[in-house]
Amino acid sequence: MTLSHVSSGPERPEDVLDAIPDIVASLRERYETGVTHDLDWRLRQLDGIARFVSERERDILDALHADVGKPEMEAYGAEVSYVANDVAHVKKHLRDWMKPEKVPTPLITQPGSSRIVREPLGVVLIISPWNYPFQLLMAPLVGAIAAGNCALLKPSEVAPHTSALFARWLPRYLDESCIRVIEGGVPETTKILEQRFDHIFYTGNGVVGRIVMGAAAKHLTPVTLELGGKSPCIVDATADLDVAAKRIVWGKFFNAGQTCVAPDYILVEESVHDALLTRLAATVREFYGDEPQSSPDFARIVNARHHGRLLKLLERSGTVVCGGEHDVDDRYIAPTILKDVPHDAPVMQEEIFGPILPVLSVPHVDAAITFVNQRPKPLALYCFSSSKKTQQKVQDRTSSGGMTINHVWMHLAVPELPFGGVGESGMGAYHGSHSFETFSHRKAVLKKPTQVDPPILYPPYTDGKQKWVKRLL
Repeated sequence: MTLSHVSSGPERPEDVLDAIPDIVASLRERYETGVTHDLDWRLRQLDGIARFVSERERDILDALHADVGKPEMEAYGAEVSYVANDVAHVKKHLRDWMKPEKVPTPLITQPGSSRIVREPLGVVLIISPWNYPFQLLMAPLVGAIAAGNCALLKPSEVAPHTSALFARWLPRYLDESCIRVIEGGVPETTKILEQRFDHIFYTGNGVVGRIVMGAAAKHLTPVTLELGGKSPCIVDATADLDVAAKRIVWGKFFNAGQTCVAPDYILVEESVHDALLTRLAATVREFYGDEPQSSPDFARIVNARHHGRLLKLLERSGTVVCGGEHDVDDRYIAPTILKDVPHDAPVMQEEIFGPILPVLSVPHVDAAITFVNQRPKPLALYCFSSSKKTQQKVQDRTSSGGMTINHVWMHLAVPELPFGGVGESGMGAYHGSHSFETFSHRKAVLKKPTQVDPPILYPPYTDGKQKWVKRLL
């Protein structure tokens, strides 16, 4: 739990707590100088992130493996390269995003011109989670910098190696007077949330999301909450089951299921239920072998507490089709597929966030849609079907933060698609230009000349003036 400084050593936790108000105040003081408004400053910081990712790639991959046991390919694809590509995309478009947006000016306000100007919000707070601890701190930071803000970063203490990496290296690549890192746990986060910010960006679970929103309300601070939920996967009788099995298994067991948009459960039409189960089990063996624990391509559960939570979810939760093995010392739970899962089973009561995949049989797609709509709106929803009619029906009759048809969570890879939840799965969105908009204020500006000043709006309000106003309005 150390405060990030280039020249000083680790501070005691109590020193960090005492320093937090001054750190936030220093960020606000620096923001008031206007340095972050400049396009060149923003581009220099984005270049700094790009160099950080490139030059410290090995350190990043090692930290991610130490924290979550990530296979290198998963860590590189979902975290390192994602951030690098995000920076490149933002740099390519930032100048255009910053341009004032002209809008029509109605006759009643003529002569004049109207435009929307994007301005920075000020000092923002970014609180990141442990499951993708690098990407889910850096991607919001890219947006905050692009929009011209100062930022306080709070990485997750549950991923201590990645947190320490941020604290050590970010000040060497970014303007530390404008971007600061504070490590720590609940006491530090609590103290940080007592401060006033101009925006809070939180990624995590709904329990903490409510705490963040409550703290923000005291200062009327706007929030972006990237939460989670039970993202369903609907499979109908027309689906290509071979392709569906590969894509679902990949998306579910990537990062050992510790992904907020992982397929949480499957609703499959009963006519293809058994066939899909057979293919899912075969795909698990194809991907991870007969002993997934020895596979270099399968991650680990982040810590013992979450390992124990997942084992409890397995109790009274249906019949194991494949998997079920576990090793506490190795933080390992095998890729597990369940069938005959009761709707009130423990595994159906909360977001799983682990390598356990319940498969439920439904008589038809309409029943699957009803099942989904009776529950909180998910962060993502997946539909596997060869029928365009079914695809459209599921799209139109369900609500979710995002949706992918015939694949899982690939919508996240499209830079200009907004990523965010709806209802209990979150509020607000980011990625691409949506990140820039999230951390910007869209200020309305009407510019009027003084050479012409029609008297029609001024008293005395004669009958003639009122007639003209009624015509103009």
